[in-house]
Amino acid sequence: MARATRREFLRAVGAGLVSVVGASASGGHVPLQDESTAWAGTSSKSKLVIARHEKFLGGDGKVNGGLIGKALDDGLMRLSGIKSPDKAWASLFKPDDVVGLKLNCLAKRAFSPHVELVESIIRGLKLAGVREGNIIIFDRTSKELKEAGFTISKGGGLKCFGTDELSGGGYESRPEVVGRVGSCFSRVISGLCTAIVNVPVLKDHDLAGVSVAMKNFYGVIHNPNKYHDNNCDPYVAELYSHPYIRGKVRLTICDALVAQCNGGPAYKAQWAWPYNGILLGIDPVAMDRIGANIIEEKRKEAGLPSLEQAGRRPKYIQTAASLGLGIDDPSAIQVIET
Repeated sequence: MARATRREFLRAVGAGLVSVVGASASGGHVPLQDESTAWAGTSSKSKLVIARHEKFLGGDGKVNGGLIGKALDDGLMRLSGIKSPDKAWASLFKPDDVVGLKLNCLAKRAFSPHVELVESIIRGLKLAGVREGNIIIFDRTSKELKEAGFTISKGGGLKCFGTDELSGGGYESRPEVVGRVGSCFSRVISGLCTAIVNVPVLKDHDLAGVSVAMKNFYGVIHNPNKYHDNNCDPYVAELYSHPYIRGKVRLTICDALVAQCNGGPAYKAQWAWPYNGILLGIDPVAMDRIGANIIEEKRKEAGLPSLEQAGRRPKYIQTAASLGLGIDDPSAIQVIET
């Protein structure tokens, strides 16, 4: 399918006619996951960057946006091996991409991706030549985005809205079936976006065990409540394997400025702590495995039982590896700390 013009794109957003925009699940330009970029295949290990700085988050809760932006650029250069920020971003995103930033705003402002991090991601996309008008910040509902501190906008520039803003409720009328999952997808990812930046948070989950990269996409289907049995296994992995997700996610940037080791997915202040980190990678399985390890370490420090002892081992991570979505063996994951 040919790329839409800017006018067509804006008309599609306004009217909810997403079918006229973007690449189909099988026909668009997808440089990662199934078609690795040159740098993504240069090592036998999966790479994950963990950028930390004690001043990312001040004692007053304010975020240092300048430090965040620099860490993001440096982290992507370390991840890619490319020596300049603009070329590193351009290795993943092209000027004609329509890029969706899938946030996780379930826990409102207290525990959602920080506005300053999202602004730094947008700046990086613009370094790659992506027009601001072709960037969509989205989640399930506009209400959740507003409660997380984002300004809803559907105009000609940067866009920010929930799936519920699109006509007909915002989801495809017919379900897609992948493995044991049958769901109607948000038309933001099925039709509007040609590429996605996944922007989750780092937290435990009372059923899945953890909610990091892959589980964030329960927020793009109309019936996520159906897929929480058996610690959400194999549903998290099978959902992620759908081309709308696996084929479009170019980069995952996990906001771990604050993390939570118990009581999730809702925010529980007594179990949250300032991790002061950002996780970057293109392997969602590796990110979930390392993220789970971080949570396990904090649980041990806090005197809590392990996730397995608590009856919620994140089994879906191993299932995802078996589906070829990434690497879950920690010894085969190269963690780059900055």
